[in-house]
Amino acid sequence: MTVNLLSNIPLFADLPVNALDELLAILGTSELHDREMLFEEGDPGEYFYVVMKGELEILKSAGHPDELLLNVLREGEYFGEMGLIMPGGHRTASVRARGNVTLLSMNRPQFLELTRDYPEISTAMLKVLSQRLDATNTATFRDLTEKNRQLQTAYDELKAAQAQIIEKERLEQELQVAADIQLSILPDELPQTEGVNFGAHMLPARQVGGDFYDVFVIDENQIGILIGDVADKGVPSALFMARAHALFMAEADIGLAPGEVMRLVNRHITRLQKSTQFVTVLYGILDLKTNQFSYSRAGHEPPLVMHVDGSVERLPFAAGMAIGLWETIKLDERTVQLAPGDTLLMYTDGLTDCRDPGGELFGLERIKQTLTGLAGHAADEICDQLVATLKHYQNGAKQDDDVTLVAVQIR
Repeated sequence: MTVNLLSNIPLFADLPVNALDELLAILGTSELHDREMLFEEGDPGEYFYVVMKGELEILKSAGHPDELLLNVLREGEYFGEMGLIMPGGHRTASVRARGNVTLLSMNRPQFLELTRDYPEISTAMLKVLSQRLDATNTATFRDLTEKNRQLQTAYDELKAAQAQIIEKERLEQELQVAADIQLSILPDELPQTEGVNFGAHMLPARQVGGDFYDVFVIDENQIGILIGDVADKGVPSALFMARAHALFMAEADIGLAPGEVMRLVNRHITRLQKSTQFVTVLYGILDLKTNQFSYSRAGHEPPLVMHVDGSVERLPFAAGMAIGLWETIKLDERTVQLAPGDTLLMYTDGLTDCRDPGGELFGLERIKQTLTGLAGHAADEICDQLVATLKHYQNGAKQDDDVTLVAVQIR
C-alpha cells in the first residue's frame, strides 16, 4: 500500500508524510487465503487492520446455519479501531477472507507509541468513533489522550448511558401521554341504531400516531361519522388531534352539512395554529331514512363499498386538500346511496401502507380481496377480521403508522 493510499484513510489523513512513512514501518503485514478466518466472534480484540488488497467478509454466527453477512470490506477500508483504545474487549463479529487478502495491522502498544509522537492521530480516531457510535460529544473523546484515558472513557460512557436511560424514560412518558390523549378521544361505544350496524377497530403503531374516529348521533334521523389522520406523531400531534376532534364535534353537533363543517374547522385551525401541522379527514352524515351517505373528504383515503354479493368498489373521488394548511380549502364532496346489505368501509392510510417483512405494501387490492371473503359478516367482524389478516401479512414486521377502520353496514 502506498503512502498516498494510506493518507486517504480518515484516521491518518492529517498526518505529515514523514509520519506516514513511520506508520508504514510500524504496520505489520499478513496474508489470508480464500475463506480463511482472521478472527472469530468473541475473540480478544487486540489489533487494528487495514485492507491492503482483496476483500473481507464481516459475519455474525459464522459457520452456522444462521450465518449473516453484515458487510464486505475492500481495499483501503479499516476495522478493529476499538481494540486500540479499549483493552480487554472482544470481537463482536467474525472476519473471513473473500479470496486472497493482504492486511496491514497495528496493536495497542504500537498505537500508543504513535499517538505520543503524533497526537493528531488521536483526534482523527475520535472523529471516526463519534461517527460510528453516534457519540454526542467529541470533546469527551479528546480526553483519551490523557494518562487516565481508560478511566475517563468508562466514566463518559456511564454518563452517556445514564443520559440515554433518562431520554428513553422521557420519550416513553411522552408517548404514554400521547396515547392517553388519543384513547380519550375515541368513543367508548358505537351507536345502536335500527337498520344500521357499525364497527370500528384501531391498531396503534409502536410510536403513537395521529389517527382518530367517531360515530355519533346528530338527531333521530342522522348519524355523524368521522375519521382522521394527523401528520406526525407524539404529544404535539396528539394535542392537535384533540383540538381538531373537538372542533369537528362542536360544528357537527348543530347539523351542518359535511362540507360546511370541514370549512369551518379548517378556518378555525388555520387561524389558531402557529405550526404547520395538518390532518386528513373524511366526515359524513348517514341519513337513516334514505340510507344516503353524504360526505366530504379532505385529502383522506376514499371509502370502499362492499355489496351484498361480495363485490367491492372504491367510490369515485377527486382531489382534496388536507385541513390545516390553507385557509381556503378544496374538498371532495359526494353522496352515495347505500342499499340493504351494503357495507361502507372508511380507513386510514396505515392500512394500505402496512408492509410485510419483505417491504411490500398491503395495498388496496388486498383490502378488496379480504373484504370479498367477508361478505355476510357483521360490521364489527369485518373490521376485526381485516385487522387479523393485516397482522398475519405483517408477520412481525414493524408497523410505522396507526391503522384505523370504521364500517357502516345497512341491514
